[in-house]
Amino acid sequence: AFIQSELDRRKPGLNKFATARKEGDKVQILSGVFEGISTGTPIAMVIFNENQKSGDYEAIKELFRPGHADFTYFHKYGHRDYRGGGRSSARETAARVAAGAIAKLLLSSLHVKVQSGICAIGGIEAHSYDFERVAKSEIYALDASVEEAQKAKILEAKNAHDSIGGVALVQILGAPKGLGEPLYYKLDALLADAMMGINGVKGVEIGEGFHAATLKGSQNNDAITPEGFKSNNSGGILGGISNGDTITCKVYFKPTP
Repeated sequence: AFIQSELDRRKPGLNKFATARKEGDKVQILSGVFEGISTGTPIAMVIFNENQKSGDYEAIKELFRPGHADFTYFHKYGHRDYRGGGRSSARETAARVAAGAIAKLLLSSLHVKVQSGICAIGGIEAHSYDFERVAKSEIYALDASVEEAQKAKILEAKNAHDSIGGVALVQILGAPKGLGEPLYYKLDALLADAMMGINGVKGVEIGEGFHAATLKGSQNNDAITPEGFKSNNSGGILGGISNGDTITCKVYFKPTP
């Protein structure tokens, strides 16, 4: 039930601000679970595409689509299945959400919480972050004061047969100190690797991220007190290792091609 609730959050076609593709995103567990409890064996799940229309791609049989991976896939593998993006499709994230739901269940038993929301769309940025309201927003907006402007920006592009990009803010609360390795298994590198693995993501920030390059050391340093860090410009990670503070990550998505 929890896995399905997570898939329902990413389901396309829910409103006029999302892709028009209609998918049930119904998960079926094939193995590894019995009577609602994991058995300890690998958990296999399947989510069938219900809105596939291969014929829609006939017109681009001899064309590479700008902004898609058709060109690079063809030149890497030497042949091409033109009936959609396959692994380069945003549809691929459904599998990540299903597996991520299981990870969330495990993390919750360790009192680790992951929360996220949209902090910018088309250059319109949130001024404050309210994760409690995200589930009530049609676009998962973190800031009610700019949500209508962000929606208008989406519809403006949509009505012009165009699209815009946006930024998601991800926070991890309750992560213990000491996660990650000093060199080849840095926690921030792993997070960036996972986020960049999502099709459409073109940039990742940890903590102050790109803005840190404009600051002085005295501004960027997180002063240490007996009660903890005074600020969190590091995004909860120092030297590739978690410092016990909230891990903060911003994920930048390009416009839909």
